[in-house]
Amino acid sequence: MFDEMRRLGFIEGQNLAVVPGSFGFDRDQLAKAAAAVVKASPDAIVCGPGPYARALQGATQIVPLVCMSDDMVGEGLVASLARPGANTTGISILSTELDGKRQDILSEALPNVQQMGALAHANYTPQRHLRELRNRARDSGIDLTIFEVANREEIVPAIDRAKLSGVKALNVLASPLFFDNSRVVIEHIGIVQLPAIYQWPEMAEQGGFAAYGPGIAELYRQRARMVVEVLKGTKPADLPVEQPTKFELVINIKTAKALGLTVPQSLLIRADEIFE
Repeated sequence: MFDEMRRLGFIEGQNLAVVPGSFGFDRDQLAKAAAAVVKASPDAIVCGPGPYARALQGATQIVPLVCMSDDMVGEGLVASLARPGANTTGISILSTELDGKRQDILSEALPNVQQMGALAHANYTPQRHLRELRNRARDSGIDLTIFEVANREEIVPAIDRAKLSGVKALNVLASPLFFDNSRVVIEHIGIVQLPAIYQWPEMAEQGGFAAYGPGIAELYRQRARMVVEVLKGTKPADLPVEQPTKFELVINIKTAKALGLTVPQSLLIRADEIFE
């Protein structure tokens, strides 16, 4: 993100001061953390997904917020994509909508598998979304079991439960928890020998079987450009919420071979990148 901001003329230590702030807190601490960030009187706040953005909205109606979340309209963070309103804009990354697409890709990769699981972040992925995924899977002849986790410590036990339940593949649903702990997720899913599909293309590069979605590096650059617009004086209310412009299908053939899988040619042809 800062590389892009430097390219656009905002250089840390010259005309840009960064006030670090962490949101690695439990939900009951978010309001306190948000208040501390606002108290620093920044010209703009760059923030992550829904819960953090809502906490910041509760702490300030003045400081511009440039957020990146799954569904900024559906989560109630902005009034609309074209006219976000108030002091919030950012990028709506369509993560939950793409969970269904990833499930379809996993089914195509494993045409004979009827028992699948989904790893979900409890209290983050809406229950209505999980119901929609189950219905979508059922319509395709797939029995989908949801395994919910609330924190890092529950990730490995949930993957073990999935393996013991008899599912033959995992859809790792969109969540900052799974990306922040991608090494734990990918390594343990590899240990239990389950093919899995992930939210970010970078996770297939790290060793995941497959991934589909926007590249996170490009999203950071996209958000950096929006931050620069705000710092130049554009009001968030006048800066439309953006969405990803490119989606990548990435397949890790090395991982597929380790799992004893042959990836269908139809999927390989569509892949934007293949790791061997």
